[in-house]
Amino acid sequence: MYKVLSIAGSDSSGGAGIQADLKTITCLGEYGMTVITALTAQNTMGVDNVETVSVQMVQSQIDAVFCDIRPDAVKLGMIATPDIMEAVCDKLMEYKAKNIVVDPVMVATSGSTLMENRTVQTLKERLIPIADIITPNISEAEVLSGIKICGMEDMRKVAEKIASYCKGAILIKGGHLSEGAEDLLYKDGKVVWFSSKRLENSNTHGTGCTLSSAIATFLAKGFCMEDSVERAKDYVTGAIAVGLDLGNGRGPLWHNYILERELLDNTCKSIKRLV
Repeated sequence: MYKVLSIAGSDSSGGAGIQADLKTITCLGEYGMTVITALTAQNTMGVDNVETVSVQMVQSQIDAVFCDIRPDAVKLGMIATPDIMEAVCDKLMEYKAKNIVVDPVMVATSGSTLMENRTVQTLKERLIPIADIITPNISEAEVLSGIKICGMEDMRKVAEKIASYCKGAILIKGGHLSEGAEDLLYKDGKVVWFSSKRLENSNTHGTGCTLSSAIATFLAKGFCMEDSVERAKDYVTGAIAVGLDLGNGRGPLWHNYILERELLDNTCKSIKRLV
């Protein structure tokens, strides 16, 4: 069994953050662990309150994990303050963490701002340089590059700009573009495009968290970067396609669909044997 650590914020509604990460890692068959950086009071309609965890507590959580059950991959999500981000970077370097996946959570699906400007600067200077892959959406990629994205060619330019300080892979999620759901994977000057069908489902709360933790899980399993991204995208697409409809705003995904499918397949096989 492979071990995956999520360093992120808690989502009280269970659709994003630590909760989405643990569901994803578990449903993909591996063992999930957590370092909680912030508590949020949120639901499908927005974020009502955020309370950060102390730097010392974040450090202690990381020490507790790495000194006992060492992770094979680390996913990083919401880190609200530059002090916490500095501490996380120092600890990951101290323990020589591998397969680091950074989801630069700046804005929630509901539109709520989750990261201050000073934290964004620390993200660019400290955290992104040690990442094996970062997974910004369109708006986050614009902040990281200072370039407006209007189409696929702009996505390529933005990736090249971010690559000036990001030595790992860059996955720009193009789901917010009107022309299609095209994602760009950029690494060492090579561009790979991932196309997926645009689903008619507005319930996408936690999509970014789910994708990044799925990538981390597949990297932990030993898949290469391109295969990890492709498999993670397939998993997320399936979780959206189920069409779960909870809450009064943008509802969550159904992470468990993959387990239900396996259970149904096994049940059908058992029935055939009995017949």
